[in-house]
Amino acid sequence: MDSTRNSGEMAIGMPESRSTKAKAAATITATTKATHHPQAGWKRGVAIFDFIIRLCGIAAALAATATMGTTDQTLPFFTQFFQFQASYDDLPAFTFFVIANAIASGYLVLSLPFSIVGIVRPHVVGTRLLLLIFDTVMVALTTAAAASAAAIVYLAHNGNSNTNWLAICQQFSDFCQRISGAVVASFIAAVIFMFLVVLSAVALRRN
Repeated sequence: MDSTRNSGEMAIGMPESRSTKAKAAATITATTKATHHPQAGWKRGVAIFDFIIRLCGIAAALAATATMGTTDQTLPFFTQFFQFQASYDDLPAFTFFVIANAIASGYLVLSLPFSIVGIVRPHVVGTRLLLLIFDTVMVALTTAAAASAAAIVYLAHNGNSNTNWLAICQQFSDFCQRISGAVVASFIAAVIFMFLVVLSAVALRRN
């Protein structure tokens, strides 16, 4: 009798144990889902913001490239041997500026599909890490281009008596206005890239 009763209790206890484990597993799964859903929403919001910022970066980099690349001014007076003209390709710093910002704008256009992948699949780490690496490279490129061009713009406005560099902006006023605007747009693009790097780093840190 006792052995029969014990075997019955064991038979009853085993389903209860399995039921308890199943309930515990269901509770853990529900808790995990509740934890991951807000995080996924947060990451998707960051990815959407990243996409919008990239569009703004494209506008800034293209504006810098187009403005500098079409800068050319010829003064209305000339002599028999000289014609007074100023063009961006007269200076290597401005040529480098145009090339660097063209590369930056092209990269931003190519990075848009990867940014969209981050919106659709916010937990993917590979695309975010890839964008972080290339965004960091673009920070260095656009900052170098903007800084080198800014030095030439400063000399064009103020000159340098020690090196006999004369200020030319009183004569070439349109030329100086355009190159100054292009440098400002390039610095804006550089700041946008810095913000994208920080944004990607924060998103990766939350994984």
